[in-house]
Amino acid sequence: MKTKLEYIWLDGYKPTQSLRSKTLVQTDFGGTLDDCPMWAFDGSSTEQAAGNDSDCLLKPVCIFSDPDRKNGYLVMTEVMNADGSPHVSNGRATIDDDDEDFWFGYEQEYFLWDTDTDLPPGFPLNGYPGPQGPYYCSVGASNTYGRDCVDEHLDLCLDAGINVEGINAEVAAGQWEFQVFGKGAKRAGDETWLARYMLERTGEKYGYSINWHPKPFGAMDWNGSGMHANFSNGVMRESGKEEVFTKICEHFGENIPRHIEVYGAHNELRLTGEHETESIDTFSFAVADRGASIRIPVATIDGGWKGRLEDRRTASNADPYKVAAAIIKTTKEALE
Repeated sequence: MKTKLEYIWLDGYKPTQSLRSKTLVQTDFGGTLDDCPMWAFDGSSTEQAAGNDSDCLLKPVCIFSDPDRKNGYLVMTEVMNADGSPHVSNGRATIDDDDEDFWFGYEQEYFLWDTDTDLPPGFPLNGYPGPQGPYYCSVGASNTYGRDCVDEHLDLCLDAGINVEGINAEVAAGQWEFQVFGKGAKRAGDETWLARYMLERTGEKYGYSINWHPKPFGAMDWNGSGMHANFSNGVMRESGKEEVFTKICEHFGENIPRHIEVYGAHNELRLTGEHETESIDTFSFAVADRGASIRIPVATIDGGWKGRLEDRRTASNADPYKVAAAIIKTTKEALE
């Protein structure tokens, strides 16, 4: 039997990488990651190599069934140089400490983008829709746009086994969110990137591209798009001590550049101190405050100071691999 393996990777475009993929047809495929061979691609076409030395390698790192293609699998890969060393564009390789005691929940916001109108669905050709408010978690055709695409994406992710835990319409017309949960920096990153890939591919059927920019309408009085990073480790989930959370938050405040550097390009347009954000160059933390850099959820307090924190600074276009690596480093430093 012939099997289609869709090899998925991140290109070398700056400041924000794009997803790429190509199909390998295998005979009598065994169905496991070990059965996925290393593969090569033309790095000169993806900003990852020069034309006179263009071979880059694709190293498979996880595999899921592909419910949208007969006899298909999704193969997430990381890019390696021809000598087998990690490519400079390989964000996954920046994870020095893949401690699976760390759990991550990414709230991925984005805009659907109609390729015919070059606007989100729900936007008139001239002017703008009404102000934000009625679109968040909306119901009804006058406020909800693109649900068919979003629902199909959710179903495909669940059928594939990708750990998407929910979806909702967001504050602007045509803006949506999905949530991904994973244990360990690499696993959470792999599944978030695969969920992004599945959204891009599903959008193709509906004439939608996906806009990951954190503030595509910078002048408008609307929230931008984030990828809020919820995180915890065993100490946070079990200690029951307020001072543990205070210590972690304070140490995050002492390392603003470390995090902002990997929290997404153009994030300064979103992190202005308005529209449920803290300014990009300052830091705050508070209970239930969506305008703080880090929000302490009420559920953490109600659980007896056992639970998670939410770093709200992360932009929608951030690399979840790099985000998790920074969070693990800062959290462990705080608890030393």
